Amino acid sequence: MAQSHKFQDLEEMGDILVSFINSSQPVKLIQVKEAHQALFDKHMETKRLVTQILKEVSQVEEAAGQRLMDLEQEKNRREEELQTLEDQLRKSSAKSQMTDSELQFLQRELESLRVDEHGLDVLRSEVDEDTTEIIPSAVFVSQVYYLITKIKWEYETPPNVLKGVHYGPDLATPINMDKSSLSPCDVSDQLWSFVSTEW
Repeated sequence: MAQSHKFQDLEEMGDILVSFINSSQPVKLIQVKEAHQALFDKHMETKRLVTQILKEVSQVEEAAGQRLMDLEQEKNRREEELQTLEDQLRKSSAKSQMTDSELQFLQRELESLRVDEHGLDVLRSEVDEDTTEIIPSAVFVSQVYYLITKIKWEYETPPNVLKGVHYGPDLATPINMDKSSLSPCDVSDQLWSFVSTEW
């Protein structure tokens, strides 16, 4: 039912157009047609220009988008490089601090060694002095004691033990005394008993 109304409307519209065309003058129709053609041409030119503009805008947007992506990638790369450099700087700072600490420790050790070396030099000087003055006099004293007592001592014994040999005129007598079981007076008496009173 609705379709029959549409067809009827179309028929009426067609009739109106046919009567309009028949009643119109050809010159006027040509003018309308030319005006319509000019309008259509203008519309096509505008469409072509708009299409060209849209194409150029699209190309510019695409180039801008690509540039933006490139810049984003460059930014990410620079951020990674910056992070790497910051990590290296932190490691270098830590290593530098460690090296500074080690250097200070080594400087203290060197100073301590210099002090020790100075102490050793002083000690060496004292030992040299003792060696040149005391040892020869100790050797001289021990030789005098030997000439008087005729006792040759063993020096590599425990501190509480006296060991040696008394070389008498006829016989060599070994000496082996434990000082911890004797009084100093007893030790002295026993040793003097070896010494000859004949001059």
